[in-house]
Amino acid sequence: MSMYVDCIIKNATMYQWPTEQPQIVDVAIKNDVIVAVGDCRQFEAQQNYDATGLVLAPGFIDVHTHDDLEVFRSPHMLSKISQGVTTVIAGNCGISAAPYHQASSPVDPINLLGTKEQLIYPELADYKRAFALSAPSVNLAMLVGHTSLRAQVVADLSQPANADEIAQMKALLSKAMEQGALGLSSGLAYHNAKGSSIDEVNALAEIIEPFGGIYTTHLRTEFHGILDAMDEAFATAQYAAVPLVISHIKCAGKENWGRAPEVLSHLEKQREHQNIGCDCYPYAASSSTLDLNQVTPETDIFITWSESHPEMAQQNLQEVAAKWGVPLIDAAKKLQPAGAVYHCMLEDDVKQFLSYEHSMIGSDGLPCDPHPHPRLWGTFPRVLGHYSKTEQTLPLALAIHKMTALPAKQFKLEKRGQIKVGNFADLVLFDPTTVCDQATYSQPHLPAIGIERVWVNGKLSYVGDADLTSVVDYGRAGRFLNRTSKNN
Repeated sequence: MSMYVDCIIKNATMYQWPTEQPQIVDVAIKNDVIVAVGDCRQFEAQQNYDATGLVLAPGFIDVHTHDDLEVFRSPHMLSKISQGVTTVIAGNCGISAAPYHQASSPVDPINLLGTKEQLIYPELADYKRAFALSAPSVNLAMLVGHTSLRAQVVADLSQPANADEIAQMKALLSKAMEQGALGLSSGLAYHNAKGSSIDEVNALAEIIEPFGGIYTTHLRTEFHGILDAMDEAFATAQYAAVPLVISHIKCAGKENWGRAPEVLSHLEKQREHQNIGCDCYPYAASSSTLDLNQVTPETDIFITWSESHPEMAQQNLQEVAAKWGVPLIDAAKKLQPAGAVYHCMLEDDVKQFLSYEHSMIGSDGLPCDPHPHPRLWGTFPRVLGHYSKTEQTLPLALAIHKMTALPAKQFKLEKRGQIKVGNFADLVLFDPTTVCDQATYSQPHLPAIGIERVWVNGKLSYVGDADLTSVVDYGRAGRFLNRTSKNN
């Protein structure tokens, strides 16, 4: 007698690292879980898909996002679901939308997330309720941002927190961990966190250990002093006895180019003693608020937005300075507050970080940016198409692993990241011969090609090559993912 399921994907090509050779499998889905992998002849389904020639992978996990509020503004999350991303990790770089609430406008770089009117979640529980009502297309897990904590309790953000302020931050962090946060993130390179002491960060990292939390960090510098900044991160994670993830690992600035082997060797040596991971994105340009410390003639800086002079957006800083007849640094000051894309990396360094076995893939896209970096829409297909297929920087099996099983293990996302019976049916079906990003620096909103279908918790949530507006016809089945308990 046949057993009835909701969907069978037949003749799919499946990769499981460290094996580079694929298997051909059928996969059956019932409700929100995978109920069979391999031979599915005993099942009958309402929906059957012939996936001959297509790769079926676990839904991609974007480990580095700033989608905290985007899941409310654009719950269909086209920028992510069209890439095959089914889970996003928010709250990176020390900035999180929860726990956060202030009467004043958000300070830099919290303003990257949204406006004062949108940042209304004093507890993570408030955010989770809003998430359930919004019902986005993707799953989301949340880190608690160090700068978001600081902004609420520290009187002078240029200085280290005092004992009373640290106690207040610890209380906010502890409550968020109780309510399901993944851990703590920091963005120590930013002006409003740079003044924090190692003791301050250590005291907060210590709070997350009993919960089984993780510490992620945008290093104090990614330029010449990167090894010392890495040592600081190692020391904090070691002090608190928690896993560490170094965010968007890179060698920024021309004087730093070519140091990827040195940086990776430093990381690998420490991995012998600690649980350490890292994430990276497949581009040689970064994006953030306009940082005066990064304004140099050697770096091509593209202005994406400016509150004080919006008419100067979507131009190079050099062009703006020439029009005004002022030095670069004066032009940058005049544009503030503003956003920028920095062409500050060496392509060969990018390739080395991408091919490193223990790096994960994160987009670090800024959805609020009116002219975002193309990584917002293109990161995952770019790794699969440009770097794996065209450049052969890394095997396809490893590329998929970095987007799925590796981050699921690192962030303890239970029953996700692998195609196996009993796991949630987060799946992406793509054409390995055509998959590629289309988003560019001049046209950053273009969706990728080659992503055929995406399922989130068993619901068909995206079909490629269709009119993107038709996505409203598909399911929005994303869930807030609470931290897995320490004992799991």
